[in-house]
Parts: sequence; structure tokens; C-alpha cells
Amino acid sequence: MAETLTQQQTRPSRLAPYRAVLGSRLRSQRAYPLSFALDLVSAVLIGVVEFAEMWVIVHQLTSFGGLTLNAMILLFGIANVSWSLADLFVGHLDTIPVYLREGRLEAFYLRPQPVLLQLLTSEISLRRLGRLSVGIACLVYGFAQSGAPLTAPNLALLALTIPSGTAIFAGLFVWAGSLQFFLVNAPEFCNAFTYGGSYAAGQPLTVFTPALRVVFGWVFPVTFVAYLPTIALLGLPGPDWFPAWLAWCAPFAALWVWAVALLLWRWGSRHYQSGGG
Repeated sequence: MAETLTQQQTRPSRLAPYRAVLGSRLRSQRAYPLSFALDLVSAVLIGVVEFAEMWVIVHQLTSFGGLTLNAMILLFGIANVSWSLADLFVGHLDTIPVYLREGRLEAFYLRPQPVLLQLLTSEISLRRLGRLSVGIACLVYGFAQSGAPLTAPNLALLALTIPSGTAIFAGLFVWAGSLQFFLVNAPEFCNAFTYGGSYAAGQPLTVFTPALRVVFGWVFPVTFVAYLPTIALLGLPGPDWFPAWLAWCAPFAALWVWAVALLLWRWGSRHYQSGGG
């Protein structure tokens, strides 16, 4: 029995290969401190420019889509924190078209691990922490200044919202990557799912037409990422078919996105016939 326990302790974990790959990626990015610092600064500037775009539009108005400027800052912060976390961990799925064209995806098929899991853990870009810091600052400031009460339910809603929003965006990255098996070289079309979804998540649902409300509310449920949590935190009523209490259903929206993502990935990966056809 002691020998069995020893074998179990020395047996490598199933997650060991993924940890090893991610560890090597993290070390390589920190190997050049100046380059890493410049990457972080550039990511911060991107976040600041996007915030400035929102501020220039909204600060001239009494309200935008029923939200004040401080409420829009809260909305912006929640959306950007969720987007930045998803981009940090799975944003590299944008490179799937390169893998397909160059025939590099075959290497993932040869390894005894799920291809999607290998891709998800093959890279992590620490420079995206810069944009995340801008989102966190906006979230904290917006929460403090918008009048959202600091209560246990509100804190619980935030704790539920951020992981759910991150999962929704991560699932949309998988949607976009799965479509590349058929489109091969159409990254701009797939960006409509990812970067387009990020932009839509940072807008009040009420500024969209009824058709777009259905698209961003139910088909690509980015409304659950930030808008519904924002109005729920502020105690505001939602528009027709989108009451504020739906903010608590964000995990179900994430499950929907990932169910479709896994089906698309399974369909696309079975369609794949290697870089040489």
C-alpha cells in the first residue's frame, strides 16, 4: 500500500503539461523587462483611449441610454474587466488562421490531449494586464460615484458578474476560432464576434434597435456582461424583455455561449483536413 501511495505521489498530474507550457510563456515575456514594460504601457494607453472615446460622447449628455456619466463609467469598467480577463487567457485564439494556413495545427492533433484545451493553454499575454488595470479603475470609480449601494447583494452580484462575463467573452473567442475551420482566412468576420461583442457590451441596451437588442441580448448575450448588472446595481428598471433581475442569470448565458462554442468547435475540428488538404 505504501508503494501505491508513493506511485500516486510521483505520478505527474494531468495538468502538468499545461502548467509547463504556460510557465515557459510567462518566463519568456519577463525575460526582457523594458520590452515588457512598453507592452504594458501600450495596453494601458489603448484602454485610456477607449475610455476617452466613451467620455467624450457621454459627458455632453444628461444621460445616455438612461444612464448618467458615472453609471456609464461603471458599465465601461465591468465590460472591460470581463473582456480583458478573457483576452488575457484566450485572446490568442485569434492566431488560429495562422495555424491553419501554415499547417501548424497538426502538432496539436498529435499530442494526447484535447486540441481545444491545448490551444487555450498554449499562450498567455501579460501585456493585456495593462488594459485590465484601466477596467478595474473604472469599475471602482464608477461603483463609488454612481450611487450604487455597497451592500452584500451588490457585492455578490459583482462576484457573479465578472466570472460570467469573462466566460461569455471566452466562449465568443471559441465561436470565432471554430468558424476559421471553414473560412480559413477571414479574421475580420470573426472579430465581429469578439471585438464587436466587446464594444456592444459597453453600450446600454436601450440605444440599440429592437432587432439588435435580440441579437446582443439573446443570440450573443453580451448584455448580460455589463448592462444588466449595472442597472441591477443601481436599482434601475430594464427595458422590455430585459428586467434588471436577469443580471443574476449571467451564468446561464455563459453556459449557452459555451454549449454553442463546443458544438461549433467539434463540428469545425471534424471538418479540418490538415494544412495540405
